[in-house]
Amino acid sequence: MNGYEKAAIFLSSVGEDVAAQILKELDPADIGKISSYMARFKKKDTTKVESVMKETIDRVSSGDVRVGGEDYVKKILTKGLGGDDAERILEMVSKESPLESLKWVNPKTLSSFLITEHPQTIALILCLLESEQAAEVITALPEHIRFDVAMRVATTERIPDSALEEIETVLKGQLDIGKGKDGKTFHGTKVIAEILNQCERGTEQVILEKIETQNEALAESIRELMLVFDDLEQIDDRGIQLILKELSTEDLSLALKTASNELKEKIFKNMSQRAVQILKEEMEARGPVKVSDVEAAQLNVVKIARKLNDDGKIIIAGRGGEELVV
Repeated sequence: MNGYEKAAIFLSSVGEDVAAQILKELDPADIGKISSYMARFKKKDTTKVESVMKETIDRVSSGDVRVGGEDYVKKILTKGLGGDDAERILEMVSKESPLESLKWVNPKTLSSFLITEHPQTIALILCLLESEQAAEVITALPEHIRFDVAMRVATTERIPDSALEEIETVLKGQLDIGKGKDGKTFHGTKVIAEILNQCERGTEQVILEKIETQNEALAESIRELMLVFDDLEQIDDRGIQLILKELSTEDLSLALKTASNELKEKIFKNMSQRAVQILKEEMEARGPVKVSDVEAAQLNVVKIARKLNDDGKIIIAGRGGEELVV
């Protein structure tokens, strides 16, 4: 979920009076985007509601959002979910392990905390984080540490109990990650590929180039597991159509700014003539844009494609998997 969808779910859950007061403080453009998501939101989707409310209390608890404390958060949750569900989420948050709690820490804060630790410890912790957060953490690390950590992640196959105990000491608590006598198994090459997929292109390229200088085969293995924007050409028409359903015209027009003619044509042929005309007009009207904005839009498209691929809704041939058999 993006920020606007989360805001829409939150506002749809806290009641009309509270939602109206919040909307008054927002810019008209933001109100329009949030309202669009609110109109599509189905209140029966309790999983999304719980996720958003849980994130709210986590941010408040960590100090990222300053409001009236736990009682205020409980009041919000009760309004949105009812007393029993609010209590359940509060109890769930209170039982989080130290590692789970790290998921809600600002990545820059987390990187500052980890910077004094041994690169191996940092690498093991990154293996246990979600790839998106791990990408932000590794990007915030100093460059000389960043490469060392990436190499260690890529070559991680298992985290033994002794290392888990070291991480427990670092986090000053006990991790609840199902330790066994053989530790925890990882496919480090896949983990670093997923992390680099979430990084900005510049960071990704620097890390891969440095890995290549030490281990060319490893760098190639990582590249084979990564998905980049140009790989969308490998997706069939049905898959492209599913991706387009998840994209805004704004993101798509930005992402296609530096796309190859072949990829543009593939996108265009899977849209209606009217939609193509609107898209082309928006691309022309934009004029020059920042490279960073284009890359951010392309990364958003890649994230959608990866999610659909992971869900089994589309197939991306030729990237870390088997070729398609027709």
